[in-house]
Amino acid sequence: MAQSPYPLSALRALALHTQRLDQPYGATSDPTPDVIYETVEQIGCVQIDTLHMVARAQYVTIWSRLGSYDLADFDRLIYNPDERRLFEYWGHAASIIPLRDYRYRMHYMQTFADEPWGRFHRWIAEGAAEDVLDAVRARIRDEGAVRASDFDHKKGEAGSWWNWKPAKLALEFMYTGGEAMIADRVNFQRVYDLRERVLPDWVDTNVVPRDEAYRFFVEQGLLALGVARPEQTAEYAYLKRGKAMPHVKQLIDEGVFVEVAGTLFDGGEAALVVHRDNLPLLDQAADGALPALRTTFLNPFDNLFWARDRDADLWGFSKVLEAYKLEKDRIWGYYVLPILHKDRLIGRFDPKLNRKTGTLFLRALYLEPGVDLDEELIGDVAAAMRDFLAWQGASEVVVEKSDPVAFGERLIGAL
Repeated sequence: MAQSPYPLSALRALALHTQRLDQPYGATSDPTPDVIYETVEQIGCVQIDTLHMVARAQYVTIWSRLGSYDLADFDRLIYNPDERRLFEYWGHAASIIPLRDYRYRMHYMQTFADEPWGRFHRWIAEGAAEDVLDAVRARIRDEGAVRASDFDHKKGEAGSWWNWKPAKLALEFMYTGGEAMIADRVNFQRVYDLRERVLPDWVDTNVVPRDEAYRFFVEQGLLALGVARPEQTAEYAYLKRGKAMPHVKQLIDEGVFVEVAGTLFDGGEAALVVHRDNLPLLDQAADGALPALRTTFLNPFDNLFWARDRDADLWGFSKVLEAYKLEKDRIWGYYVLPILHKDRLIGRFDPKLNRKTGTLFLRALYLEPGVDLDEELIGDVAAAMRDFLAWQGASEVVVEKSDPVAFGERLIGAL
C-alpha cells in the first residue's frame, strides 16, 4: 500500500485509466461494436451535442478512447433493432446510455409523466395539449416512426416555448415521459416511435425507486471518475449536490467509497474518495504500475470534464466552451478541444473542418504554460492528428494561429 497522501501522478493515472484514456494507440483491442459498447458502459453514458465543427461530440468521445472506428458501428448499437444495446435519453444532459441501465431512468420518466415541468407544464396548462398528443399518438401508431418535420405547420402557430411547433412539443413530451423513444436519426433529426416498438424485449423494465437510482448514479459516477472530491461525484451523476451528498455519505459509511488524501496540482492536500473496487488500482498507480501513455484530443463535452473543477484539481487546466459567447469575449475560440499527452493536458486548439476540401483548419493552437515542445510530444500529437484527420476523411491541416508559433510550425512539419 502506497503511503498517504497519494501523489498527483497516481491520481491522474487512475482518473485516466477509469476513463479509458491511458492506453497508447495500437495497444487496445480493435474498435468492434462490442468494444464500443464496453467503452460506453464503463464511462456510464456519452453526451450528445448539436455543435458540429468536427465530428459531433458523442462520436469524438469514443474516438478519444479508441482511435479511428466506424461511426456506423456506434449508430447500429443505438438505432438498429437487431443490434440495439444503447438508447438516447436524459443522462448527462441528452445522452447515449446502455440499455442495461434503462430501469434506473424510469423513475424520471414516471415523475415527468405525472407532473410535467418547465415548458411542458406551461403547454399543458394552456389547454390544447391533449388534442395534439392524441393526434401525434394516432399518427405514429398508424404510420410508424416520425420526425417533427413530418408534421405540417403553418407560420404563426408555433408553441410558446423555444418557438417549437405543437407536434415537436408533443413528441418531446412523449419522449421525456417514456411513452416514445428515439428509434433513429436522419441528418441528426430525431425519429420518434412508440416505446414498445423500440425497446428490446430483454430490457429490464422494473422501476427502480428514485433514491436507489440516485445511489446507483453516484456509485457509477465514482467508478468512472476513479478519484474525486466527494461532492464532485454529483456532477458526473448529473445530480444537484444536495440530492447526491446523502448517498455519498452513506456509501462512505458503508465502506463502498473509501476516503483518501491526495496531492493536487497546486501542491495542496485534499480529502478525496475512491470506490473500494478501484483502491487496488490507485495503489498500482502510486507504485508506477499504471502508466498513462495515450495522446489524444477531447471534445468540450467529454466525460473527463464532467466533475466540476477537477480539471483544475488534477491538471491545473480549465476546460472552457466559448461557443455561446460573443466572439469579442472569447479567449481561446469557438469550440476548443483540449490536448491530452500521457498524464498531462498540454494544450488546446479551435478546429473547423471543411468537409468538402478535407481540410482541418486550426483557427487557434495553444500550448499550456510550462510545457516543453520536445520531440516526443510533437511526434505523439502529430500521430493523434493524423488519426483524427483520417477518421473524418480529411487529409490536410492548416494552422491559422499558434501560441507559441513554434508549436504550429513543428506540428505541421511532423505531419
